Amino acid sequence: MVRTVGTTVRGIRAPIVKKGDDLINIVVDSVLNAAEHEHFELNDRDIIGITESLVARAQGNYATIEDIAEDVSQKFEGDIGVVFPILSRNRFSIILKGIALTGKKVHILLNYPSDEVGNQLMDIDKMDQLGINPYTDILTEKEYRNLFGENVAHPFTGIDYVKVYKDLAVNDNIEIYLSNDPRTILDYVDDVLVANVHDRKRTKRLLREAGANKVYGLDDLLSQSINGSGYNPEYGLLGSNLASENEVKLFPRDSKYYVHEIQKKMEEKTGKTIEVMVYGDGAFKDPVGRIWELADPIVSPGYTSGLEGTPNEIKLKYLADTELKDLDGEKAQEAIKQKIINKNKSLVGHAESLGTTPRRLTDLLGSLCDLTSGSGDKGTPIVLIQGYFDNYATE
Repeated sequence: MVRTVGTTVRGIRAPIVKKGDDLINIVVDSVLNAAEHEHFELNDRDIIGITESLVARAQGNYATIEDIAEDVSQKFEGDIGVVFPILSRNRFSIILKGIALTGKKVHILLNYPSDEVGNQLMDIDKMDQLGINPYTDILTEKEYRNLFGENVAHPFTGIDYVKVYKDLAVNDNIEIYLSNDPRTILDYVDDVLVANVHDRKRTKRLLREAGANKVYGLDDLLSQSINGSGYNPEYGLLGSNLASENEVKLFPRDSKYYVHEIQKKMEEKTGKTIEVMVYGDGAFKDPVGRIWELADPIVSPGYTSGLEGTPNEIKLKYLADTELKDLDGEKAQEAIKQKIINKNKSLVGHAESLGTTPRRLTDLLGSLCDLTSGSGDKGTPIVLIQGYFDNYATE
């Protein structure tokens, strides 16, 4: 039979997972139940994606703002500089609440015109009109307000993040400045907490080279348990989310254990070798809002070995428009299939791969999973992807 469908993606509904639940069996049973009720078969190299929040919730990987405050107090004796946090009520505000709870003076340095993942602090066109140079100019909170007004709303959320962060102060212990040079913070304080995600290593290096006394990152907070709290030894508070007004859910631990156990149990139940991954944020950018989705430190903290590497694909449009442009219909289809069957094991640098996506499989698949499951009320925290490794020559 002629193959008429390529990749299919299904959001799989699952029960509400709580601390201590048997996540491995929940995932396996949810996928098998979906296959039975929706009448589809599972195949070798199908992919199961599990959202990171399921793993973290099953682990009970949570911490309170008091836990955060205690860890901060253990690492910092005096005033604290916080450099380049992202603008987010869900991500950073709860962490800042814990930092402010220490009672220490907190000096926050924000990127502008937007944070690391694209959330705006100001309109970039107005910034240009005002003659502000983002490479050199430093703004105090008062100067920022004089230039841009008392309510600078985020274009999507409608939130004024400078106000939100300032309002988390305890006894007015938060000061805010705007600069794109992390070393600016050293004009106010010697001990620094680096709060950006993807450029954190460079930020730490610049501060140490500039003479900072102590330099920690969010990845150093809650890297071990505080009073029995959750923790993440690799990422600390990076990738954490608001769980309640006084608690965060951390990025999950031991993701590799879960994916391998799920793969093993799926093979026992079906006889198929199915790849498994844990995913968080997708790695894509909104061209309208200019927001980069990836606020987690990595798309996938754990995956099975079959998901290593990058795609090795031929660009069909390129072939159709170049060496096969004089062929039509079945001859063109057959010629393309033969090119696929006979393609090199590595197409890096080959013209026929021009324009294919040079990204890791886990980043591509994690983005697909994230878009499928969403972050709202779909109720599909498990995603099944089939046919992803097939191509035009697959029957």
